[in-house]
Amino acid sequence: MTQLSVLDLSPIPQGADAARALRNSRDLAGQAERLGYRRYWLAEHHNMPGVASAATAVAIGFVAEGTKTIRVGAGGIMLPNHAPLIIAEQFGTLASLYPDRIDLGLGRAPGTDQVTARALRRTLTGDIDDFPRDVMELMAYFADAAPGQAVSAIPGQGLKVPLYILGSSTYGAQLAAALGLPFAFASHFAPQDLDLALRLYRGRFQPSETLQRPYVMAGLNVFAAPTDGEALTLFTSLQQAFVNLRTGHPAPLPPPVADVHALYPPAYHGMLDETLARSVVGGPDRVAQGLAAFAARTGANEIIVTTQMFDHAARIRSFEIVADVAQQALAA
Repeated sequence: MTQLSVLDLSPIPQGADAARALRNSRDLAGQAERLGYRRYWLAEHHNMPGVASAATAVAIGFVAEGTKTIRVGAGGIMLPNHAPLIIAEQFGTLASLYPDRIDLGLGRAPGTDQVTARALRRTLTGDIDDFPRDVMELMAYFADAAPGQAVSAIPGQGLKVPLYILGSSTYGAQLAAALGLPFAFASHFAPQDLDLALRLYRGRFQPSETLQRPYVMAGLNVFAAPTDGEALTLFTSLQQAFVNLRTGHPAPLPPPVADVHALYPPAYHGMLDETLARSVVGGPDRVAQGLAAFAARTGANEIIVTTQMFDHAARIRSFEIVADVAQQALAA
């Protein structure tokens, strides 16, 4: 059976602040634990007024402290922004405090605009080969100490924190396959290469000490509500957020509107349809059908659900509906 997990950007709704967003994330993680979701991941983004999870390791610790059994992790850490040793120490600390519950997903995008990326890294002189090297360096920090090893991650050494490669193109798929690591595809915002990326990953997968067979996670926007109409209205918050982001005006998560298409010219409608193509929006029956269709299309071992919803209570209700219909929808 395909498993379900949660991907959270800790959205900051219009009129709220980061403190409320992070408390909402911790509350949602507790609800996800109650509902049987496998893991709860937070994502690294910067210079975005609508996202509170920039200090991702800190947010993960806050969520892990408020839960007991659900796995908590990064979906993901944008590794080019950081020295691998720092990430090894951060996640080694988390794994020491919350043993057997911490995951580390790794991406190669900056998670922000180029000006902010320069502020984060001070330099943009790296090349495309840096990411694979950084991943392997990080893997070495989590492994048992080698004879004569000069630099160790303390905490981190020997903890073997589970690593996942994230991707929105075929690059991540090929790297995950070569390293024998699980692969998580960001189909919730970059659906174009989904099918090709999964074929490449599975076709080129090399078994490793970590993983003997390919393991696929796939992102899916799911907005569930008691009725199709209510779900479509709630979905307009995410649609507005993507228009704001793609036009260079990121903002706090907007409240829903009655007709999002009335806000924008036709060119924007096509962009939204393309970007958010991997979305399931509706009442319980439509959500069940959408989950089953996405699982059949991807063959994913795990669907990681993201729901950037303006109203926190409605977001919890959405995850409750998904959990309620999933057992039958994903039984195959």
